[in-house]
Amino acid sequence: MLRRVIGTGDEIDPRSFCFARHESERELHSHRLRRWIFIFIAAASALFGSVSYGQSDLPNSNSGSLDFKQWGLTAIQDGGRRKPVDTFARETIIRITGRSIYIDKAGRKWQPNDFVLSALLETHDWKDEPMVLVSFGKLKGQLGLDKTPRRFSFAQLAGSAELLRIANEARALKRAEQPLDRVQQEALSVNDRLSLLGNVMNGNALLIVPSPQKETDAWIVPDPAAVAAYYNETQFAPAFAELTKMMRAYTQGDGFNFSRAANQLRAGLRELSPATYPQDRQLRLEYFYNHFEGFYRAIWCYGIALVILIVAHLRKRGRALRNIGVAVAIVGLAFQATGIVMRCMIAGRPPVTNMYESIIWVSFAVLFFGMIFFARYRAPVYLLAALPVTLIALLLVHQMPIAMPSSIDPLVPVLRDNFWLTIHVLTITLSYAAFALAMGFGHILLWRYARNPAAASADAPMHFWLYRVLQLGVLLLAAGTILGGVWANYSWGRFWGWDPKETWALIALLCYILTLHGRLAGWWTEFGLVVASVVCFLAVLMAWYGVNFVLGKGLHSYGFGIGGETYVATFVIADLLFVVFAIWRYRASKRAVSVTSEIESERAIV
Repeated sequence: MLRRVIGTGDEIDPRSFCFARHESERELHSHRLRRWIFIFIAAASALFGSVSYGQSDLPNSNSGSLDFKQWGLTAIQDGGRRKPVDTFARETIIRITGRSIYIDKAGRKWQPNDFVLSALLETHDWKDEPMVLVSFGKLKGQLGLDKTPRRFSFAQLAGSAELLRIANEARALKRAEQPLDRVQQEALSVNDRLSLLGNVMNGNALLIVPSPQKETDAWIVPDPAAVAAYYNETQFAPAFAELTKMMRAYTQGDGFNFSRAANQLRAGLRELSPATYPQDRQLRLEYFYNHFEGFYRAIWCYGIALVILIVAHLRKRGRALRNIGVAVAIVGLAFQATGIVMRCMIAGRPPVTNMYESIIWVSFAVLFFGMIFFARYRAPVYLLAALPVTLIALLLVHQMPIAMPSSIDPLVPVLRDNFWLTIHVLTITLSYAAFALAMGFGHILLWRYARNPAAASADAPMHFWLYRVLQLGVLLLAAGTILGGVWANYSWGRFWGWDPKETWALIALLCYILTLHGRLAGWWTEFGLVVASVVCFLAVLMAWYGVNFVLGKGLHSYGFGIGGETYVATFVIADLLFVVFAIWRYRASKRAVSVTSEIESERAIV
């Protein structure tokens, strides 16, 4: 019988997928399917006799040239949400392979929608394709796999008794609320990828038949026996006929009939349950969001704008060039804003409930603040500080789709109050954006101190502008931390509990308050303020990333994840070395100035 939920984390023997596959084939060639065939007219019966799920002798169709839009607009229930098949296919291929497009052993590129249909109909030998991501070297060593490749076939991994043993141990520890080591975490992830691929191949993931009454009820696969629990044969017959036509057109590479049947299939499924089936405008909006790729367009604009502004800065008099760079940056900001707005419309909430969304939002806010300060002080250095931070953040988050998935998931209960989600979380993340801008600003000043400490020290406006950004960040972080306590009291019944997230937010706030107070009290000079703007951001990084991806503890469990530690650790080490170098240059310059002054004093006395 077809499963109704995909990737639930239950104990599953990967080797059972093969048996489930054969059982699915026997079901679809059984008397139940034949009984359905006789219901339809002779032409439809002929179609049913030639195409069915699980048929292993289908030809390897030339499906790469098909237009998958109509099929991609079909709604499916996955991960607790109703979404277009296009979204499901994209998320599926990324979760399995770590890439948005898969290139098989023969060199053919498989688009996500094409891959899902091919795996379902077995038009390609997907069991032997090295597509399942296994990135952790220690796990590969324990499984006896070659450490060079990053991807392995379903057949290789499904037959691994060691993988099954480690995954079962990890599940037992997880149920007992015990910590897992990295090998166990990775084994669970690999097992989930195998489970997902197996469910795609045997059809269990294709939950496209809507529930008749409630939106939250489980959708089902288009199998006659499963559909009988919700609808009678007469109700589902038209949709089943169009599904069969679509599958046949796909295997034959018939683009016209494929799109036509997919469109009719979607209409037939909506007629089954108009109340629970998503509206067409919702499906089209999400499909457009997937293919608009506003964040990628923004990356290109930011890169071009940064190069133009650097050239304009080096030329000193390149005002026209600077205006062009600002205009391109604004276009990029518009692309990113459009992507964020569409994501909000799709999810029905602010885009700050996981690491991917928070980085997208914070990187946008960094450049937005940079634009505001640029407009206020007419200082292009704000954009030169903001653009690299925003660009690197977007590039980083799109290089780690497994560690920071871009999927839009339902909210956990503690986050379902959109008022407090909007007020507290957005305020906190906006403070991160201000501090990230200050960090970029600080790097520019440290570079100037490393090159010419005397000239950098004399540039009072630069230090004043940095001070203003730090003030904004402290104001937002203080307000966000207090509001977080109010939300904690509302959600958990206590204002403060020294949860790791709360603790590190307080540590970051105290670091920046100390920075500003020390400057006012005369504990350190402008150079100390610059160093603090860079070093203190490490506390923000710990509160933002470290608690979720390194500590992995606390009540903020909705944001936990693994991966990306190498990138972050490399950045932290390189940044600290740069700070140390700038401090050394500054002190060396001060000593040189001091020695020169002493020599001049001695000469004056003589």
